[in-house]
Amino acid sequence: MIYNLKRILAFIVLLLAGQVAAAQQKIKTPAEFLGYQLGEQFSFHAQVVDYVNYLAAQAPNRLKVQEYGKTYEGRPLLLAYVANDENLQRLEQIRENNLRQAGILPGSVQGNQPAVVWLSYNVHGNESVSSEAVLQVLYDLVNPDNAQTKQWLQNTVLLIDPCVNPDGRERYVQWYKQTQNQRGNPSAYAWEHYEPWPGGRPNHYYFDLNRDWAWQTQIESQQRLALYNVWLPQVHADFHEMGVESPYYFSPAAKPFHENITPFQREFQNTIGDYNRAYFDKNSWLYFTRENFDLLYPSYGDTWPTYNGAIGMTYEQGGSGRAGLAYKKQDGDTLALTDRIAHHHAASLATIQAGSERADQLKQEFRKYYEANLKNPAGDYKAFVFKTEGGSAGNLRSLTEYLDRQQIRYGYAGKSSKARGFNYATGKEENVSVGQQDIVISMYQPKSTLIKVLFEPASKLEDTLTYDITSWALPYAFGLQAYALRNRLEPAADTVAPTEATAVTIEKPYAYLARWSSLSDVKFLAELLQANVKLRMAEKEFEADNQKYGSGTLVITRTGNQSTRDFDAIVRALAQKHHVSLSATTTGFVSSGSDFGSTSVRYLKAPRVAMMSGEGVSPYAFGEAWHFFEQQIGYPVTVLGTSYFQSVPLHEFDVLVLPGGNYSRVLTEPTLEAIKSWVRNGGKLIALEGAAAYLAGKKDFNLKKKETEEASAEAKEKKEAKDPYQHLRLYGNREREALAEEVQGSVFRVDLDKTHPLAFGYGDTYYALVRSSDTFEYLKDGWNVGVLKKGNYATGFVGSKAKAKLQDSLIMGTQEMGRGQVVYMMDNPLFRGFWQNGKLLFSNALFLVGQ
Repeated sequence: MIYNLKRILAFIVLLLAGQVAAAQQKIKTPAEFLGYQLGEQFSFHAQVVDYVNYLAAQAPNRLKVQEYGKTYEGRPLLLAYVANDENLQRLEQIRENNLRQAGILPGSVQGNQPAVVWLSYNVHGNESVSSEAVLQVLYDLVNPDNAQTKQWLQNTVLLIDPCVNPDGRERYVQWYKQTQNQRGNPSAYAWEHYEPWPGGRPNHYYFDLNRDWAWQTQIESQQRLALYNVWLPQVHADFHEMGVESPYYFSPAAKPFHENITPFQREFQNTIGDYNRAYFDKNSWLYFTRENFDLLYPSYGDTWPTYNGAIGMTYEQGGSGRAGLAYKKQDGDTLALTDRIAHHHAASLATIQAGSERADQLKQEFRKYYEANLKNPAGDYKAFVFKTEGGSAGNLRSLTEYLDRQQIRYGYAGKSSKARGFNYATGKEENVSVGQQDIVISMYQPKSTLIKVLFEPASKLEDTLTYDITSWALPYAFGLQAYALRNRLEPAADTVAPTEATAVTIEKPYAYLARWSSLSDVKFLAELLQANVKLRMAEKEFEADNQKYGSGTLVITRTGNQSTRDFDAIVRALAQKHHVSLSATTTGFVSSGSDFGSTSVRYLKAPRVAMMSGEGVSPYAFGEAWHFFEQQIGYPVTVLGTSYFQSVPLHEFDVLVLPGGNYSRVLTEPTLEAIKSWVRNGGKLIALEGAAAYLAGKKDFNLKKKETEEASAEAKEKKEAKDPYQHLRLYGNREREALAEEVQGSVFRVDLDKTHPLAFGYGDTYYALVRSSDTFEYLKDGWNVGVLKKGNYATGFVGSKAKAKLQDSLIMGTQEMGRGQVVYMMDNPLFRGFWQNGKLLFSNALFLVGQ
């Protein structure tokens, strides 16, 4: 009896031990791991990272995690690979197979190949629901008891980025937790529903990462898309939020579709929509499709993957930074964070299900897409040629670096030839002389659709109601002489990049000379100034030692630098670092132009730069300039907040930059008087876009807005007398009628006064990306450095009324005020950081004007 009792007790102990062990091995749900139900509060980014890593540790046969980079603020960027046990063990083979299907790698597919589906969450930091939803998605995928997801993983490999923008997310979550009521206040007037400037949407430098896919100016984009390019998934879904009063949006997308989105890609937009509808209809959730979110601008998380062969989609949940934990909408319903999580969770599962059940079709069409790119590329133009002779070496280098990031193949012509093609500079078809060292990009390659989209002179619009800019052609953006050829032209197989200029051979020259034509030269100048090297700038063209030098050439004389330790070594090392072609001369005498001691060879002082930031300033415009200073040219800038600007001693600074924004509450009359006094005493004010517009018409500022003939009271009276029915308009046409007044990111040729320092480094023209129909008169007392004249339109959508208004208007100019300068820039040359050729203009305003 005692023996049997001992056996029973031992059995019970073993049973309990087994249950404990089983309980210890059971994967925790997000709620069990975090200590709260999803939707009860927002999770910090570190908690999201911890749970993803926990799942990888608990389910190593189902999930692997890769840290693919870090943000500007040092937070980890993760990619979770989710697959069944067999596929997880051969991820590298699957990846290589996928690239073989695309023609990126040689050879044929080996073994069974699943479809590859990539899901991206939280690209906008304050659209924070998606990084909550992804935790439940990942749990469902690794939960061994979930038969449904097990089945889906038989046919798919999932690549899941749980948080594309950790810095923006953390900015929002930290703020929200500090301001929220204990349970979350649904009142639309509660503090927790009003984010302060700059908001959590952008990244550290206030860039919108969902406008950076094609341009890859930000470190998060660069690291993520380097990884994307070595996978090239068949499906990519990007999870967002929109206005709090909206329900849910999923594909199919709205028009316009770019013309080169294939019939299958269009059709599968509907297919994915069908899968989503099944989930949403089952739960009686509201949604809409085919509105607002089009597929044209190439730098979104749906379009850029689409132009790389994927089915690219945007998902939009109503909420965003306004919604918080709960928000009472106008219809009386309360939108809870739990609702938003449920919707994104459902869309995630619908996408995974579609990718799995349609895997064979996705793979087949993916192969066909890339086969067509290789053998029968779309479009009229079959090659693009960039002239190297006479072009900016720095801009050419920036172009090839960009092509490398995009995995676009290019080479050099290798021999001279004749062709016919479109001249971007003239906008006409012309005969083209192709030089031996010219850059050639053939369309017969895997990325040809992407090439066409990025390089085509004009995108065809099936609908002018579009969400973003309508022109971005890279020859204009890089400021290079380029041609689109109708006939096929391949780069020579054995050519290499032209060699850079040989090193200076004169041991201790009288002066070093560096031409001024690109951002590389600006970086060189910025670092020289910080090394306390004294240098000058030639205001006029000159010739020395049988070489011609343009206005803006940097003249670095030994005189003035005798006390600079390692002067020669510093100058040469920095020139090499920034790929600047450096010349040397043994004399201060020039054969034509002004000798180096002339007053027209001006000393360049290292400016002390301040820039306004805060409420009233556009976060994006500020961020573009902030990033330019810190990450592009490495020059110090002091950021001044608008909340305390009136107490700043401006005499501590030489330059004040006003990024675009609404300055009506910032530049009050006393503040403006203080700024004008500072300018009169030698300061330089650089006003961009909205800041320049605000100064127009203000006392002592010479900038004036144009009054169109149509806007005058007399013209209105005459028009009404002539047409008494002009105000009888159709309500349904209101959006399209408004487009007549709009400029949707269009390219215009700006005529330049190249003798002015603001235009140094350019020729007679500059191509600007114009985004506003606000127009300004020519300066009557000042310098009209960049102007639009009749016939200066190049490409992109412009409303008929806007095009007429833009004729004979000022784009950039300067005004002398006392001993100082005001620089007006109505076009923002730093927009989104991708208009490479505009960066020299801003640099001229910063370093050269007024010296």
